[in-house]
Amino acid sequence: MKILHLDSNHPLLLNQLSDLGYTNHKDYTASKSEIEAKISNYDGLIIRSRFSIDKQFLDAAKNLKFIGRVGAGLENIDCDYAEQKGVYLISAPEGNRNAVGEHALGMLLSLFNKLNKADKEVREGKWLREDNRGLELDGKTVGLIGYGNMGKAFAKKLKGFDVDVLCYDIKPNLGDKNAKQISIEELQEKADVLSLHTPQTPLTLNMVNSEFITNFKKPFWLINTARGKSVVTEDLVEALKSGKILGAGLDVLEYEKSSFENLFASDNMPEAFRYLIKSDNVLLTPHVAGWTIESNRKLSQTIVDKIKAKFW
Repeated sequence: MKILHLDSNHPLLLNQLSDLGYTNHKDYTASKSEIEAKISNYDGLIIRSRFSIDKQFLDAAKNLKFIGRVGAGLENIDCDYAEQKGVYLISAPEGNRNAVGEHALGMLLSLFNKLNKADKEVREGKWLREDNRGLELDGKTVGLIGYGNMGKAFAKKLKGFDVDVLCYDIKPNLGDKNAKQISIEELQEKADVLSLHTPQTPLTLNMVNSEFITNFKKPFWLINTARGKSVVTEDLVEALKSGKILGAGLDVLEYEKSSFENLFASDNMPEAFRYLIKSDNVLLTPHVAGWTIESNRKLSQTIVDKIKAKFW
């Protein structure tokens, strides 16, 4: 079987697949149309997020048996059509869930203790102790939307704190010892912190909008390490201005390209984003919550293990 790799990943992916007898070909630069022209020669495809895998591409992939996405989500793939074509879809949320959980916790603690603001001020020669008085996480209620791999990982990290952890998910009976599953209405009533751990789907697109925010009983903190397009940035900015959202930790942004590799041209920066980058109560990172030295290896190992389990 021949596998085409469209993105660079940890070397173990190529090495272990080769040891299993697969022939690996790499093409990290060709256009989508160029890949389409030769994809019929391959039995497997390994991608991150370089471009979308749509019906036209899948029709061209006449011999494709599987697609492995070295990441958590499959939103760049027409999953229904792929499954109709008999293509087995593999993702690797197990590989970076711990990294995402740690990043979400780090963002929350940094926001509560104004670490970015305080660090910047000290570097500028300012010693403003009262202005940088922080909050403690103990005693707060943390609400999670999405309780799959990422949500469970974050809930596990929170076990070291005296907090109530609540979760909402469209699937029933997911609650466990680390989080109590409740309705979205109860979560909006009780949460001091909201953390998103959902894939990008029609249900989650623009989910956090002005109506959704208004339905929270208390002002709250927002953490988003999931998908940028789940949050309407203009509505987030208005809530930050009004104080309904007390602060936001954003690893993902509405403006990201579908490849997640680029943002936007500097001369076309949305006004809402200009507000975010100037705000002391907003923490921004470039879609790296699951992007650690360890997760790089674990993501690739997960893909190898799932290919081996399915085809060996």
